Formats: sequence, C-alpha cells, structure tokens
Amino acid sequence: QVQLVESGGGLVQPGGSLRLSCAASGTAASIYTMAWYRQDAGKQRELVAAITSGGSTNYADSMKGRFTISRDNAKNTVYLQMNSLKPEDTAVYYCNARNPIIVSLAYWGQGTQVTVSS
Repeated sequence: QVQLVESGGGLVQPGGSLRLSCAASGTAASIYTMAWYRQDAGKQRELVAAITSGGSTNYADSMKGRFTISRDNAKNTVYLQMNSLKPEDTAVYYCNARNPIIVSLAYWGQGTQVTVSS
C-alpha cells in the first residue's frame, strides 16, 4: 500500500509558476514510477509527466519545456515545477504511483487544484 499526499496548488496569474509536491509513504514507495496527471471539468484525465525510480522522465508534448518533474528518493517525494503557466493549465492535478513490475498496482493522491487566471 502506498499513500500519496499532494500540496502546492493554488491560484496563479498567466505566465507565473507553481511547484507541486507529492509525498509518498508505504511499502517500497521509492521503487514506484511516479507521475502527475491532470483533469479539468468535463475532460478526461491526462498524463502530464512521469519519472521512474532511476530518474528517466517523459512529458506530454504540450508540457515539454514548461514543466519539469523530479524526485527525491531519500524523501520519497516527487515534484512538478510548472513555469509559464497558461489558463488552459487550469485543472486538478493528481499524483500517481505505479509499481514498475506489477503495473496494475497503482495509487492516486487526492488531487490539488491549480487555477491560472488573471
């Protein structure tokens, strides 16, 4: 079992920055692939970025160059640095942890709201 707690969301103006954090706790959390997803009202949940335990990353095309995912394995925490935010980045952002071996074993955080508006 892995528990995930997100923080760092809020209201920011267009062009601004936010950093989201997701603290993981539980059995072998450090080996899990961690990811951020987002979901806006009426839309499907979409992948933002993911990072393996070894530090390999991948990003959705629309986030490349603006968002950076990182992790601190000593703290079992994953971060999402979001720069040059746009109104269309407004969504609830969810942290996800997926076992790299048993891929059906995955956990979600409760989500944190990010609102980009002037």
